[in-house]
Amino acid sequence: MNAMGGHDIEDIQVGMRGTYAKTVTEADIILFAGVTGDNNPVHIDAEAAASTMFNERIAHGMLSAGFISAVLGTKLPGPGSIYMSQSLKFLAPVKIGDTVKTVCEVTVVVPEKKRVTLKTTCYVRDKVVVDGDATMMVGARN
Repeated sequence: MNAMGGHDIEDIQVGMRGTYAKTVTEADIILFAGVTGDNNPVHIDAEAAASTMFNERIAHGMLSAGFISAVLGTKLPGPGSIYMSQSLKFLAPVKIGDTVKTVCEVTVVVPEKKRVTLKTTCYVRDKVVVDGDATMMVGARN
């Protein structure tokens, strides 16, 4: 562990996992819309959302992506690491009351570059709602 509590590159191995779970609330959606300025009616207007293919309001996809950031920044690799890139595929909607479980698993470690690649997946129940990969810069003890 580094001075901030995160993992050093020497400690990270392929297969390591970090997780986070959060039940999405109406307040989460409203606050996210306020912070980002994304006021798309499918997220904030129940009447308008009822006329969409989802039949109700859904959470912003990037709100679920934020849960990936929570894992990477606080658990694995954790504090002191730097987010370099992220690919994302939004596969299914997240609705108010859904619990999103996020799993980030190390797939590649490149010690000489102090880089780690992780598979990043968000689930609602057993269904994948967001899938992707992230690259992180990680510190070293040396």
